[in-house]
Amino acid sequence: MSIENLKSFDPFADTGDDEASSSNYIHIRIQQRNGRKTLTTVQGIPEEYDLKRILKVLRKDFGCNGNMVKDDEMGEIIQLQGDQRAKVCEFLITQLAIPKKNIKIHGF
Repeated sequence: MSIENLKSFDPFADTGDDEASSSNYIHIRIQQRNGRKTLTTVQGIPEEYDLKRILKVLRKDFGCNGNMVKDDEMGEIIQLQGDQRAKVCEFLITQLAIPKKNIKIHGF
């Protein structure tokens, strides 16, 4: 007789792979500035893409200003003026062929 099935198993235990899977995502966030002004930030775009060229195309297509911010933890972050979350998501899917399951949109 074996009592293998009586081992305790914690389904809520940390498996340790949360951080590895979150680094594969592209995060699109919105930040409230003052009044009605907002910023859209995009982080996690893979290294094989030229971020400066992507920023240039986004600025021209959306008719907004934007810049690149260097962060120690997050790497290169693209900032765009206004709420551009849906447009950026559509651009990443159509132009860069990034699957929708790898894109997370945050914000209100």
